[in-house]
Amino acid sequence: MSKKRVIISACLLGELCRYDGATKRVGSVVEAFREYEIVPFCPEAPLFGTPRERISVVELGGEERIVTDVTQKDVTELLQREIETFLQKCGGVDAIVLKSKSPSCGYKTTPVLNEKREILRYGSGIAAKIFQKQFREIKIVDETTFF
Repeated sequence: MSKKRVIISACLLGELCRYDGATKRVGSVVEAFREYEIVPFCPEAPLFGTPRERISVVELGGEERIVTDVTQKDVTELLQREIETFLQKCGGVDAIVLKSKSPSCGYKTTPVLNEKREILRYGSGIAAKIFQKQFREIKIVDETTFF
């Protein structure tokens, strides 16, 4: 009998992969899924390194895009390809725990900004949206709602 599998945002596992080079380790998440095969996930670090320029979800022309905060570079397609590559290698999973408020991983908690960087609403990050389509039968949670 094989173990259940869970995708967990790598920063929640203690990996130093956040834009600022830090982690957001949450011991209760790690403990809750100790019986699972854990599949760490971070689409930003492999593309942009750590530390790196911060990114945000910005509504441009009625469409949500992922844009770097300082240089204003649109990195949406780069992230989409990285996430799709991860999913091709990942296989099936039984659970998904993502980092809240993240422009990549946030699920219904990520600020969506206008061009002036004012919050328009809260939505989901690019990976959370792709995961939601790919894993329709799995409830996506974050470190604040996984119980």
